[in-house]
Amino acid sequence: MTAAVLIMLWVQNETSFDNYKDKDSIYRLTTRIPAEGWVWETTPLLLADAIKKEIPEVEKTALLNTNNWPVFNVKGNLFYGKECAYVDNGWFSLFHYDFKEGNPSSFNENPFSIIITSSEAKKYFGDNNAVGQTIRIDSMNYQVKGVVNDPAINSSFQYKAYIPIAALLSNKTIRENDEQWNNDNYVTFIKTASGVNPENLTKKITNVRQKKTNDKEGTMSLTPLKEMHFENEISNSAFIHGNRNTVYIFSFLGFLLLLIACINYVNLTTAKASIRAKEVSIRKITGANRSNLFFQFLIESLLISLISLIATIFLIQICLPIFNQLTEKNFLLPLSSIGLWQILGITLLSATLLNSIYPALLLSSFKPLNVFRGITLLKTKNGTFRKSLVVLQFTVSVILIAGTIIIYKQMQFVQNNNPGYSRSQIVYFTLPYTISQEKKGSIMQAMKQDLLSQSAVEAVTTSNQPIANMRSSCSGCADWAGHDTSYNPRIAQLSADADFQKTMQLQMKEGRWFRNDVADKHGFILNETAVKDFKLRSPVIGQTFIFKRDTGQVIGIAKDFTYKTMHEKIGPMVVFNNANWQNHFSVRAAPKSASIVLASIKNIWRKYVPESPLEYSFLDDTFNNLYKEDQQSSFLILVFAVIAVIISALGLFSLAAFEAEQRTKEIGIRKVLGATVAGITRLLSKDFIKLVCIAILIASPIAWWAMNKWIQNFAYRISLSWWIFLLAGMIAVLIALITVSFQSIKAAVANPVKSLRTN
Repeated sequence: MTAAVLIMLWVQNETSFDNYKDKDSIYRLTTRIPAEGWVWETTPLLLADAIKKEIPEVEKTALLNTNNWPVFNVKGNLFYGKECAYVDNGWFSLFHYDFKEGNPSSFNENPFSIIITSSEAKKYFGDNNAVGQTIRIDSMNYQVKGVVNDPAINSSFQYKAYIPIAALLSNKTIRENDEQWNNDNYVTFIKTASGVNPENLTKKITNVRQKKTNDKEGTMSLTPLKEMHFENEISNSAFIHGNRNTVYIFSFLGFLLLLIACINYVNLTTAKASIRAKEVSIRKITGANRSNLFFQFLIESLLISLISLIATIFLIQICLPIFNQLTEKNFLLPLSSIGLWQILGITLLSATLLNSIYPALLLSSFKPLNVFRGITLLKTKNGTFRKSLVVLQFTVSVILIAGTIIIYKQMQFVQNNNPGYSRSQIVYFTLPYTISQEKKGSIMQAMKQDLLSQSAVEAVTTSNQPIANMRSSCSGCADWAGHDTSYNPRIAQLSADADFQKTMQLQMKEGRWFRNDVADKHGFILNETAVKDFKLRSPVIGQTFIFKRDTGQVIGIAKDFTYKTMHEKIGPMVVFNNANWQNHFSVRAAPKSASIVLASIKNIWRKYVPESPLEYSFLDDTFNNLYKEDQQSSFLILVFAVIAVIISALGLFSLAAFEAEQRTKEIGIRKVLGATVAGITRLLSKDFIKLVCIAILIASPIAWWAMNKWIQNFAYRISLSWWIFLLAGMIAVLIALITVSFQSIKAAVANPVKSLRTN
């Protein structure tokens, strides 16, 4: 029950995301550029006002910007407000927030205002009132206008501070950039009037956008707020997204855990049915009808389930901190929580129904005369039913064992597979966007020279993005000899300097990397996939290539490397060397010198960029974080699979004990007649092992089908070898043998004289 409740707690959280008031009429605008294959959750800044004026079906709009991280200055310590959002005047009108102090109206009056969560208020001001206090942000004093409750864990808006968009637009450069219709930098939410047809509204919004931007290809669509959490087509998202398939898997796993535990109860109840046969018969003779007996056994099951539920409540409170750590959630379950009691109620009802229906029907069906004559159905129907349940239990167990092995092998493959570059000992960081283009070049050159002068630094390179999770790409931005103009694939675009190959230890297939000379200013390096997809004829080196309206030559072909995750296939890539694009440093430290290099980076940063905080990451950590969700899900599945196998083994242990008890005299007679301990153990074990073998035959094709579906999520994956399913079956047989043999040996070594004296 505890395992099932924890699983359903996670499932309920995932399926109840963004449960705001009026959620059914709130949508997020989605921008689609079909020709380039783009799907964005952002829109132009000016679109919200335009559609509100021109489309009466739109009642409210709200804007959100999380692209610009403000710099917070708290007691001299600088840090980026990564969990800070810029919102417009309509935000707190569209989305409901519980204000502990202040109100949203005063927030909208002054652009240099801020609303913070209660946890942030406590961090900054302790137990003092936060409203009216000031916080230093981006060299300006912002006044706290309100304090709201911390966001719910099932909200997409996990922000700790809110600042008016007007403050962002007070920066002339940002305002001029954002007020252009071709810049999509803002997430736009709308609330529609009741009865509005979403399809018709979509067409009207698309018409407004196309008219304002003169872009006849780009279209708009409406994403319902309640469906936003599970969307998976967005190119880059500011929100945390879930996986609907993972929710289905965990829901099914929670049900299976409860089912196999209930199978144990049903098996033991029906196995001991013969003990209660005479009790039932006497009750019937004295006037009890079948419905009375049915409800009696139903209530017995309910009482046992209730006792289990009480234990479950205590176990949940004990396990919750560990579960929160595994899922990186912050579930709080006070006994006053309606959500908790809903889940407990569903679990109790499910357990009671699974536990009680068949035993109650069986026990209430005995015919008194047949029982007293020694005639019973237990040796036929009940025995077959019990065996079927054991097969079902171990079928589930074998599927989970095989699934766990496959998941482990795939995650090992991901971790150990060579991505095509060396990711160890590399620290990377990015210059802040606030540095002007005129100053950026000289600062980067000076910082690079200072870094290279450090003895603990092996190599330094600059680029436009980190290699482990490259997101910058374009479509329709390249041309080459023989290009079919109807074919415009999405191309990853990497701007990298002459030291990038050495620092990342990339391999070249043909040609060379960039050199520090003017001749390479218009040179391009393609990856193997680009050469193949573009159908370039040999020799490729020296061919004319056009990229981003710059005409040059192909100087090299780099071997393919994984620049996203293994969920996605490697696509075509073009590498060029344009210093104006580059604001990202990658520094390779000498072995065992990472801490020294990090200290040097901090000193150099303070020298050149003292007004901004340093944000750095290790490439290894970034790579591992790409698979964080997979690893969390895999570990949880492993934990619950182990629980399921233990439950199945407990059921088999109990049945073996009951079987040995029922055959006590038979075992005694066999021992008197010369049977060995090994022979008796084999006799008592073989029937159970047969059932497990049947379960393996049933489970293997099901496990292959299910895991084949799961593994398709990875573009690069292991093959499902036959030995995996054989190993899963052998583990199940071994567990069954250990479980059954314990009881069998115990019965076999018992004194036969005592066995034969037993009444």
